[in-house]
Amino acid sequence: MRTAFIQTLTDAAAADRRVTLVVGDLGFGVVTDFAGQFPDQFLNVGVAEQNMTSVAAGMALAGRIVFAYSIANFPTLRCLEQVRNDVCYQGADVTIVAVGGGVAYGALGATHHATEDLAVMRAMPGMNVIAPGDPLETAAATRAAAAGIGPTYLRLGRSNEPTVHAGQLPWSLGRAIRVREGRDLTLIATGGMLPTAVAAAEQLDQSGHAARVLSMHTLKPLDTQAVLLAARETGTIVTLEEHSIIGGLGGAVAETLCEAGLGNVRFQRIGLPSAFTKEVGDQEYLRRHYGLDVESVVRRVTELFEQGPRAGADIP
Repeated sequence: MRTAFIQTLTDAAAADRRVTLVVGDLGFGVVTDFAGQFPDQFLNVGVAEQNMTSVAAGMALAGRIVFAYSIANFPTLRCLEQVRNDVCYQGADVTIVAVGGGVAYGALGATHHATEDLAVMRAMPGMNVIAPGDPLETAAATRAAAAGIGPTYLRLGRSNEPTVHAGQLPWSLGRAIRVREGRDLTLIATGGMLPTAVAAAEQLDQSGHAARVLSMHTLKPLDTQAVLLAARETGTIVTLEEHSIIGGLGGAVAETLCEAGLGNVRFQRIGLPSAFTKEVGDQEYLRRHYGLDVESVVRRVTELFEQGPRAGADIP
């Protein structure tokens, strides 16, 4: 995703001199070429994320379209007041680019994990929240942000994420992408959990559960129509996210279902517990530990169906 982001941003900067990249003294393997090509559209503020955010907001208010780039926990939690007051309150064209969402920096421990960021950013007034599912979605989201769409949070993986989509991508802000058809249940994934959702759906097919897959690349604004349509047509919703079970995709979908009065829906959130990890290992290891791998997802969905028929009010 990082490569798709910087390649797309490079094209955008060449076409529009307002497009500017601000970094917090990291990512040199990714941003070096951009800095060399566009020295007047690049700024390294040093290890000072609060300053980075305020500088980005000031540049945006002066007419630039700014991307502020850092490891996911730093441009969110460390400088939340600046995000709230300088970016959101001013409606500035700043995209906060968070690389390594979830437990991508697994072995560095909880201080470098970004597991509450989606919930925090969803709560910020006026903030778009985007978590692409693969490199093609990343490129599309970057193009949209480079056009100037106001305060935006762009959550990326760390590296080597597989491409899920093929051909032309029907991407637009706030509209989920139906990746796979299915009549028995819907897996709604955000961010790097999309490949897991597709692989799990393929295994579930073999056991007689035809799974629809939605890529919910935008958490805010959420595609509530896609959620409600999936609930009515498949009757079972399972959300997948590499994020705390509180306040992220699962919470947003649950809010949508409850407020629509859809009581007769099987619903399951699959995500990380609301706890600091005490495990040490890479992202793949931590996903297995917390049940975010394909086999665990298939097992959880199978157990959901084994609980018997759905109870509650009929779906209107």
